[in-house]
Amino acid sequence: MRRKSVLATVLAVMMLLAVFACWPRKADLRAFNPAGMARIETAMWRDYYEKRYGALFYRLYELSRTQFGFSPLDSFRIALAAAKAARAFQPTRSRGEAAAALPELVAYYGLLRPAAPLAFDEEKLARLELDWWQARREAVGPRDYGRTIAAVAALTYGKSGDDPAMAASGTIRAEAMAFRDARRESMTERDWTEIEGRLLRAYQLLKAGIGNP
Repeated sequence: MRRKSVLATVLAVMMLLAVFACWPRKADLRAFNPAGMARIETAMWRDYYEKRYGALFYRLYELSRTQFGFSPLDSFRIALAAAKAARAFQPTRSRGEAAAALPELVAYYGLLRPAAPLAFDEEKLARLELDWWQARREAVGPRDYGRTIAAVAALTYGKSGDDPAMAASGTIRAEAMAFRDARRESMTERDWTEIEGRLLRAYQLLKAGIGNP
């Protein structure tokens, strides 16, 4: 009887955990906090460049749960797709090779789509995302690929690509990336603090541009 009671308790706990993980949430891509986004994204950049893929996965999970309100299960799936895309892209050396990351990016945007204000084409967004990833490695200035970053945000949130807040946000994010790229392995704690400050400004502008949920 005691074993049956323990087993019943374990099964009940497991069922409750499964319900918690899978219970639908009303996720919203507009619900993010700019400071939270800046903090998590800065940590994600560090994890990516230091090839800490486990930590990168955790940050991606944290972002989906705390900033967009996805369920634990959906946050896991989103984080897994994004981390796999980043890992597939990192060792590539050409646009042809970089296409290996595209299927996971399409899956990633497909998982985000239910939380967007308007429906979007996940494959188009995935291709734009991959385009600016690759542009950073080529002779393209941050203001140029910043426009692509802004286009991704505009399509995600159903806004005009000419929106000034979207354009400024994209440019500032791109310039933060260029700041890191110029320093590479010589990055200091002060440099990472500078990047977080720039990302904070970028997400404040993005939040203003998309409005509150």
